[in-house]
Amino acid sequence: MDSPASITNASSNPRMATYFGALLPAEFEGLEAEWRRARENVALFDTSYHAVFELTGPDRARYLNAITSGDVRSLTAGRGVPGLLLNAQGHILAEIDTLALDDRYLLVSHAMAAGRTFETLNKYIIMDDCALEDVSSVWASCAMEGSRAWEALARVTGASLEGLPLFGHQEAKIAGASCRILRRAQCGLPGAEIFVPRQAMGSVWQALMEAAMAAGGGPIGWETVNTLRIEANMRWFGADFDDTVIPQEAGLEQTHISYTKGCYTGQEIVERVRSRGKLNRWLVLLEFSGQIPPAVGANLETEGKPWGHVTSFAYSPAKEACIGFGYVRREHNSPGDVLGCANGTAKVLESPAESPKNYFQPGACA
Repeated sequence: MDSPASITNASSNPRMATYFGALLPAEFEGLEAEWRRARENVALFDTSYHAVFELTGPDRARYLNAITSGDVRSLTAGRGVPGLLLNAQGHILAEIDTLALDDRYLLVSHAMAAGRTFETLNKYIIMDDCALEDVSSVWASCAMEGSRAWEALARVTGASLEGLPLFGHQEAKIAGASCRILRRAQCGLPGAEIFVPRQAMGSVWQALMEAAMAAGGGPIGWETVNTLRIEANMRWFGADFDDTVIPQEAGLEQTHISYTKGCYTGQEIVERVRSRGKLNRWLVLLEFSGQIPPAVGANLETEGKPWGHVTSFAYSPAKEACIGFGYVRREHNSPGDVLGCANGTAKVLESPAESPKNYFQPGACA
């Protein structure tokens, strides 16, 4: 899937790369400049890697609540909740943000897993009066984050969005197009994601770009987004968690799981781990000693014995070092533990599953 912004950004000549199965701008002006832009002012970046489904019908809340891990029944129009689609063994098939509108839900997931996600959601609609439709071709998206993001968005929309709750969303006009503004943090900074009718992406991107530049910011690529999100302790579906892990191993139990909503697919395993089980491994934040980080999948070991593996990494200007995530067994995953890896060592900085944080909240993990 190509990025709509890759067309509108042609004059900037961004370097392109594939993220979540979509071709997106990877770099505009270099990591240091873009990182500072996001940290000090406002950053605009393309997020058109989503799969978007519409769920309609009078039984939509009951059905979705029984198949995903978030508390959907409590949603009112203009509110949203993150959640997971699990299999019967509790493994993660998809990450799904559910956005409630007056007459339907928008289910926002990842294009790289769209086929499996749609098929899994759709095949269990048997006795429920609801219907699922893939509307991914209708929507493109981008995000603005940074200390001046709300200011820049208000300049474009003419409305203050600071009162919008986390995962709250509302309609707003940008460059004449009806867009949906969702408050969420891709990089752990204040901001929002903007869902745009695909045919209007060029004009909306240009309007947002002008507002970002007026606030002292501009575009950033996904190399910088990756750095910012690891610094903020934010894990990515497809990189740091997938269908080989359960939610607690990835440290998602405080953000993606409701323990009060009742039964859903995979709930028995999730509850068993919470109430009785101990994890053998979980995802930790790491700092690498070498100038060249290990490859994704590289072993983390002591005395030649593997205890885990690397899932993602990036250079951090804040740490002046490479940092990343990896799964490590409980024997060696406490903060301060040091493991060997290719090109050096890996020191455990934080253990999200031991001390889970609501990493969707801007600044929570800064």
